[in-house]
Amino acid sequence: MCRTLKAALALLCLAELVASRSLLTTLSPLKLSDITHSIQQFNRGAQVPCNDTRVAQVVFTDRKLSEYELLCQAARVLAKVTHCKKDYEPLITNLQSLHRKESCSLSTDNEIYLRNFLPALGNFTQALYRRISATAAN
Repeated sequence: MCRTLKAALALLCLAELVASRSLLTTLSPLKLSDITHSIQQFNRGAQVPCNDTRVAQVVFTDRKLSEYELLCQAARVLAKVTHCKKDYEPLITNLQSLHRKESCSLSTDNEIYLRNFLPALGNFTQALYRRISATAAN
């Protein structure tokens, strides 16, 4: 009985390890880099009029949500910005291709300005890129 329990626990730990590694390795470093670069371009260039738009806040530090869920929420936030959709379309396309989900939950309880949302998204994607690079190096 004890051996069976130990074996089951070992398999569970192994499955969890494989699942967490595959999550990071399936995200495209190139697309994450493109997202971060696009956001830096927005912050460097002329102020986009939509930056004063209020959008739903995505809590990128929420460890209960997967990276895919957070990327999905970010894509939904940007997709709701209709006035400057053309400016954000490449960013939305990259985000949608990374999370590969049809829908995700998005709370509209808290809102922030888009000019504050974009740097938070950039920091999140940059951190993902670094984790993927570190995982690949190991």
